[in-house]
Amino acid sequence: MGFGARLRELWHIRTWVAVCLALAVLAAVWSVAKISVLPPSLTSRSLKMATATTQIVVDTPKSTLVDTRQDTYSLDALTNRAVLLGNVMASQPVREAIARQAQVPFSALQVLPPLTPKQPRALSEAGNERKTSDILKLNDQYRLVIQANPTVPFLQIYAQAPDTRSATAIADAAVDSMKLYLTRVAGIAKTPDGDQIKLVQLGRAHGTVINPGIAWRVMLLTFCITFAILCATAIFIRRVRDGWRVAALEADAAAG
Repeated sequence: MGFGARLRELWHIRTWVAVCLALAVLAAVWSVAKISVLPPSLTSRSLKMATATTQIVVDTPKSTLVDTRQDTYSLDALTNRAVLLGNVMASQPVREAIARQAQVPFSALQVLPPLTPKQPRALSEAGNERKTSDILKLNDQYRLVIQANPTVPFLQIYAQAPDTRSATAIADAAVDSMKLYLTRVAGIAKTPDGDQIKLVQLGRAHGTVINPGIAWRVMLLTFCITFAILCATAIFIRRVRDGWRVAALEADAAAG
């Protein structure tokens, strides 16, 4: 191979590498942002996932938990009532109030009520169904998971959202909205204050991001995989082309 041929060979290799790099960079950017051509724009994708948690004690006006004059047998009734309240929290009126207070889209908010041995699977409700396609938009949704303690009147609330503020707001809004709902129902039923259920929140919700730096990791992984695939494809195409060239030369030599 002459000097000119070697230069052309190096130029072709550099061209292929540049094209692979450009396409890999484009794929890496697309993995973390939505690219629009008309008009030109970049919109970040929701890759971060934040969670927040808080706890609720279901109690009576004369606290069963701190008043020694109250018998502990009523704890069983309060425990069953806690499960009931957890399911009410997943109803549409309460969900609407939660979404409104937390300032999140109602259509994106899912509330999973507490599960029990008698009810091991969550019942589907209009607008609150879980679909297989939800896994594709996991980070774009807002979830509220309610767990009931089987032995004491205690509710654990877990919220998930794309950012910490939203997750914390959803968890706190669940408690506030449930209190307002119970107060409204008690007013309609004219239930005396001394006979109403009391919800005690054990501190406001605390949230945190569970996958910090996810955007950079996704970009790096996408770039490496895309670049490797493109380089392997370029090498395969080049070898096929060289094979055809050799076969053509051998055919010409045989004909000559």
